[in-house]
Amino acid sequence: MSNEFKERLATSKIGFIGGGNMAFAIAKGLVDFRVIDAVTAVSGPHLDKLQDNWSRMTKTCTTENWEVVQQCNVIFLCVKPHMLTAVVNELKSHFNKFVLPDKLFVSVLAGTSKLKIYDDFGISPPQLRVVRMMPNTPVQVGEGCCAVEINSASEDPQGDALFVNCLMGHLGTSEIVPPEQFNALGALSGSGPAYIFTVIDALADGAVKQGIPRALAIKFASQTVCGAAKTQLVTGKHPGVLKDEVCSPGGTTICAIHELEKGGLRATFINAIEAATKRSQEMVPKK
Repeated sequence: MSNEFKERLATSKIGFIGGGNMAFAIAKGLVDFRVIDAVTAVSGPHLDKLQDNWSRMTKTCTTENWEVVQQCNVIFLCVKPHMLTAVVNELKSHFNKFVLPDKLFVSVLAGTSKLKIYDDFGISPPQLRVVRMMPNTPVQVGEGCCAVEINSASEDPQGDALFVNCLMGHLGTSEIVPPEQFNALGALSGSGPAYIFTVIDALADGAVKQGIPRALAIKFASQTVCGAAKTQLVTGKHPGVLKDEVCSPGGTTICAIHELEKGGLRATFINAIEAATKRSQEMVPKK
């Protein structure tokens, strides 16, 4: 951890507008892995639910979004994309309560460009500071994957994108990427855990069919996926090479791979990434 990052983190008061699953995963990771002591504030429409889920790691739970902006200087926007305009309109009516250029907004909104956010606020950088990122839910266990969209020098004189990238890097892997790669990486890593959970469920079903108890099947399926992924990351070998190392000639594994290929496994995953990318592009009109 660089001294510059430590100094900036020490003065950061982190909050969340929106307290759903993704927001909770980020917050839990930051607190559990001691990146921060606590979340300063979180807002959402249901106060009781917020308090039940967030009170352990958050100083303030509120139904007022502007209170999060007032109390914090790093604000994660974690609402549904279609709710952005309404949230911004609410904040506009409270602009007199805080100094907007002192606030960094970190967008976790799928399919929502920075230009759309600037347009809704009616303010351009550097008066409005925005970083766009797409994490995934494994950040809560320190094994996340996060894409941070690069900012131009003119819109990011304070190095906000680099700060967010360093912050999320403490919860797994984080990379700064160009805008044209952002939606596809979100389709891969942002949505990816759902694909893998489906794979784990299917692998466990296969074992259950062969007489393995459900709990044991899920445990072995999950550890197999975890171990395979870590083997690739540690060795750096191409996945195809690692696959070949498991497939003995005429053995059980190559017979199983044949069945996967007959089922169109590769094409199905490729099509899934393409579908998620297209949907991300369609969700919010670019402005």
